Amino acid sequence: MKIIVDAFGGDNAPVEILKGCVIALSEHSDLEITLTGPEDKIKKAAEENNIDISKITIENCDEILTMEDHATDVVKKKKNSSMAVGLKMLADGKGDAFLSAGNSGALITGATLIVKRIKGIKRPAFSPIIPKSEGMFMLIDGGANAECKADMLQQFAIMGSVYLDKVMGVKNPRVGLANVGTEDHKGDPLRLETFALLKETPVNFIGNVEGRDIPLDGCDVLVTDGFNGNLILKTYEGVAIALLDKLKAVFTKNVKNKLAAAMVINDFKELKHTMDTDVYGGAPILGAAKPVFKVHGNATAKTVKYAINLTVNYVNTNVIKEIEAEAAKLKTR
Repeated sequence: MKIIVDAFGGDNAPVEILKGCVIALSEHSDLEITLTGPEDKIKKAAEENNIDISKITIENCDEILTMEDHATDVVKKKKNSSMAVGLKMLADGKGDAFLSAGNSGALITGATLIVKRIKGIKRPAFSPIIPKSEGMFMLIDGGANAECKADMLQQFAIMGSVYLDKVMGVKNPRVGLANVGTEDHKGDPLRLETFALLKETPVNFIGNVEGRDIPLDGCDVLVTDGFNGNLILKTYEGVAIALLDKLKAVFTKNVKNKLAAAMVINDFKELKHTMDTDVYGGAPILGAAKPVFKVHGNATAKTVKYAINLTVNYVNTNVIKEIEAEAAKLKTR
């Protein structure tokens, strides 16, 4: 299996990207990795940080897409950027999947216009995996499509269900619709129309899920439009950080509290681990015709390794073909 990785995506590129790729290669004997980016900069970073990249192929390109660039620059002004080149390689069959920690908007645009969509899927969706009180859940859409129609949300439900089942091992995942109340009649016209569609969709639809139940094991796949999804995602991340900071402040407040902290330090580390989004690496761009994975922007080597591991599962479980088959069934219903 060949994975293409954008060496210059994210805040910690290229050093943490290189380290993560090397770790992933050590854990997968049948894995090949190709890095895209300026070859001289990649080799210099590897040499300065004592990273052995002898088993990694480099696809040289002279441009880097930054977070400040417009999303459409990946197909217009910066066609020779590390992201654009990697996506083109994937589209041309020169790899089995592509990963980038770079500009999210550009990656979604590139996945849509360069890699193209799965047949029958209207829009690819940003699909982050997020910790909750029991395990994790998928938020779909997390920000790719600010305006959606009901049939798009219906497709998001199918894509999320297939991915969680095949890649994350969650059997018969519970699908919930993000809404302002749990009653069937709640919500705006989009939510009401989507609710009716999901009741007739071959997924394990459990109904509406309101905000307070999202982190409390409300569902396994949370379906919403990208506008509200991004608000949920960013709020969730902010609250998690704030709570962990408050706990740390309590434990370091005085000598008595520090002694108490010493007694529960392992439990606190376990709690922190359960809220660590690095474990999930990032988010698949579901709906793209080939596996495209968005790695966390502040990715460490550990994050990159986890992202590659998930992408290997993504490729091996034929998620793309199953989503296409399920989308085709909708047309016959």
